[in-house]
Amino acid sequence: MTRQELMRTAIRLSEDNVRNGGGPFGAVIVKDGEIVATGTNRVTADCDPTAHAEVNAIRAACARLGTFDLSGCEIYSSCEPCPMCLGAIYWAHLDKLYYGNDKKDAAGIGFDDAFIYRELDLKPEDRSLKSERLLPDEASNAFRQWAENPDKVEY
Repeated sequence: MTRQELMRTAIRLSEDNVRNGGGPFGAVIVKDGEIVATGTNRVTADCDPTAHAEVNAIRAACARLGTFDLSGCEIYSSCEPCPMCLGAIYWAHLDKLYYGNDKKDAAGIGFDDAFIYRELDLKPEDRSLKSERLLPDEASNAFRQWAENPDKVEY
């Protein structure tokens, strides 16, 4: 399949999802020109704020390929990913991202993530989400155990 055909598949998924009560987002993960997995936005249908199209596609691709590392794969998304999805794309080690609509287009229909980008630039104490560090000495035990574990699988 060509890049245009793969993007049209992501776009078609987004349109179908709207008709089926979901959000207007679709994603396709491809390896060696073949579709490995797809995902749509199921936030409201699944009552899951993390059920974005890209995250769902990543989860499906990892399950199908039996790995958490999607190196060698590309993702086609009907829209430029939000900060959460972009983070997931980086963590999954996808090689390339293609997208149709951009974040300004998304903001124009009520999906504005600009506040998250602004929040990320602030110190934790200056963010609108109040947070407090608690029991850091106890929490560091797991980090120490991880660092000392010769059998850990790095990701």
